[in-house]
Amino acid sequence: MTMHSQAVLVVDDEPGMRAALAANLRRDGWRVDSAAGVSEAVRKFGECRYPLVVSDVRMPDGDGLQVMRSVRQAAPTTAVILLTAFGSVPEAVVAMQDGASDYLIKPFPYEHLRAAIQRVMAGQSRHAAPPAESRCRLIGESLALRKTLERATAAAQTDADILIEAESGTGKELLARFIHEHSRRREKPFIAMNCAAVPETLLETELFGHARGAFTGAVAAKAGKFELASSGTLLLDEVGEMPLALQPKLLRVLQEREFERVGETRTVSLQARVIATTNVCLRAMVEAGHFRSDLYYRLNVIPLTLPPLRERREDIAVLAEHFARQFAAQSGRPLPRLSPAFLARLQEHAWPGNVRELVNLVRRVLALHPQPEIGVECLEEEFSFALELSSPAASESLPRLVPGTPIRSVERQLLETTLRETQGNRTRAAEMLGISVRTIRNKIREYGLPPRRYA
Repeated sequence: MTMHSQAVLVVDDEPGMRAALAANLRRDGWRVDSAAGVSEAVRKFGECRYPLVVSDVRMPDGDGLQVMRSVRQAAPTTAVILLTAFGSVPEAVVAMQDGASDYLIKPFPYEHLRAAIQRVMAGQSRHAAPPAESRCRLIGESLALRKTLERATAAAQTDADILIEAESGTGKELLARFIHEHSRRREKPFIAMNCAAVPETLLETELFGHARGAFTGAVAAKAGKFELASSGTLLLDEVGEMPLALQPKLLRVLQEREFERVGETRTVSLQARVIATTNVCLRAMVEAGHFRSDLYYRLNVIPLTLPPLRERREDIAVLAEHFARQFAAQSGRPLPRLSPAFLARLQEHAWPGNVRELVNLVRRVLALHPQPEIGVECLEEEFSFALELSSPAASESLPRLVPGTPIRSVERQLLETTLRETQGNRTRAAEMLGISVRTIRNKIREYGLPPRRYA
């Protein structure tokens, strides 16, 4: 069975629609296969696990919901976008709750499909029901993690909104899903939205939805994330990145438990529990005037934190073994033995990227060193960057930390150094610094750094 990372399966019984979609998608760099109905789509997906499926809803031999359910059963991470000429918002809400990544109502400009694809492939609509082990299980037996899980389990039994503050890469979404799975809402939708990944101009409609004709290009009504979450759980990931102008509206929704779609006056009741996550200190943002204090206190009904990996070192070996088993099974290779020296070296590392960094390292080591036993020598190259940072030469390149050194100068130097190390990759720099890509972009603008160099 093959898997193409940039392949899409287009399913539609209208030849003209299939041809038009295929032509546009190919121009965007996708390898396109097509199917004229449900049975052909299921057969082709069995032969090639596409990362993206774009399917019409109503077809002569069935509907797109059948395609979606078959795809989800075989490959839970595949994104499925549904298209319909007969759709209504309630029907679309049901489709989203059943696992669709997004939906569009025909006719629509291709730009709308392109935007939907960018959203779902970036991981914004990550509400499809995934395997419990991969999404809802936090691995480890450390006292710090056990205390967090005990508090989260107690919080899950309530309907109170929750704020999770933790460093990037610690597993904030996993904790949010853990809470959802241990609550009475477990059979209801879990909708996740990354506030930092949505352009400010689209954030309001993504949250609240919009009426037909609410703005140019709104050719059909669309439900927002609050509505799609129904009586389940809505995760507002990186809520600290929410624009100040939109924060009063979010505050009102949380207080009144109701909202209106953009362009409508009809009130919709909020039934979902809201879990917000952030990798920055919201209290510090409040003090700096970047986040509303009343919204902070409204979100912070039940505060939770996740300990960084350096504070739960006894879990590192357990996690490494778990990820090794996972990746060996996925690749169909024998499980290698992780030597005691290898595991000991892992426990010495600072892990600035936390569990996400450990996941990537284990995957990389197993891919580059296909051998029965993984020794400590496999880590020399992987940890070279960390060793370089701790060297005298690296220290000399950073500003001297003496009392009175302006914070701005230290911050700018650290930002430039990190961007140089990542060759201008903003996403990687954001992960290393534990901040969002939007913050990186704002800091580049604030310090007048050349944006083209750091694209």
